[in-house]
Amino acid sequence: MIVDAAIYKNGHRIQDPFSFEHASKLRDDPDTSVWVGLYEPTEQEFESARVAFGLHELAVEDAIKAHQRPKLETYGQTIFLVTKPARYVDPIEIIEFGEILLFVDADFVVAVRHGEASRLVEVRQDLEADPARLALGPGSVLHAILNRVVSDYALVLDALGDDVREVEEEVFSTGGDLERIYRLKQEVMSFQNAAQPLEEPLFRLSTDDFAAIHANLKPYFRDVHDHLLRVVDRISAYREMLTSILAANLTQVSLRQNEDMRKISAYVALAAIPTLLAGIWGMNFTHMPEIDKVWGYPLALMIMAGVCLFLYTRFKKSGWL
Repeated sequence: MIVDAAIYKNGHRIQDPFSFEHASKLRDDPDTSVWVGLYEPTEQEFESARVAFGLHELAVEDAIKAHQRPKLETYGQTIFLVTKPARYVDPIEIIEFGEILLFVDADFVVAVRHGEASRLVEVRQDLEADPARLALGPGSVLHAILNRVVSDYALVLDALGDDVREVEEEVFSTGGDLERIYRLKQEVMSFQNAAQPLEEPLFRLSTDDFAAIHANLKPYFRDVHDHLLRVVDRISAYREMLTSILAANLTQVSLRQNEDMRKISAYVALAAIPTLLAGIWGMNFTHMPEIDKVWGYPLALMIMAGVCLFLYTRFKKSGWL
């Protein structure tokens, strides 16, 4: 479906009813540009945009089916860029990823969005409030969308960082939740796979020459690229931190198991002494064998109790019990 579509002249929105036929006729005007926003379009819904702007069929197929990795391709003068916006669902500690696929040329932008992450309504409103920037052409739209995606990455990292620090504290206090640590680690790895591949496209946009990108916009793309590098560094740091937390948690589990084994071994030793003495002397006689005295039986019990008390004291002092 078409979320919004408009024609802009010198950065100002033309209020005439939008049609792809009208937009196609205005493409020769250097002061005019078109911005079309689509949400999960079908092949039939996308056909009008494909015909009006001459979009390549391979890129159109990618835009309709989605599930692409971040990349930048060029078809003639048209830039085809794939990004994966993200948002953090804190109650269930999951990063939700969407997909924004952009067709950008000197006179048009077609933005295809899949998923709920990174809505572009606010981006359009901000640009329309700044006609001077919008007058720089579709490159300004491309920059604004990429800036929004990377800014949302930083918000995700802030929320994710709170949970990472929380599990770190839990590991060294209550022992931590192994399943939660592993789940967060998987989310961080998925986040890295979404953000890191965007480095190369942003670098190209900030250095290479494209018809759709005004020269004055190059510093802004470099700024977004710099922000993305910091995001990727933070993701790597969280990934290493979670790896260390996971190792520390497993070490603590191993230590607790060793402590349990020591306790079991201590109790086995305590039980072994009476069993040994009872096995040697036997306990089913009026008087103890080999000690033909009335007080032989109480003496055997006293020896057992004394040895057990001695072992218990030693085990308790050494921390086994």
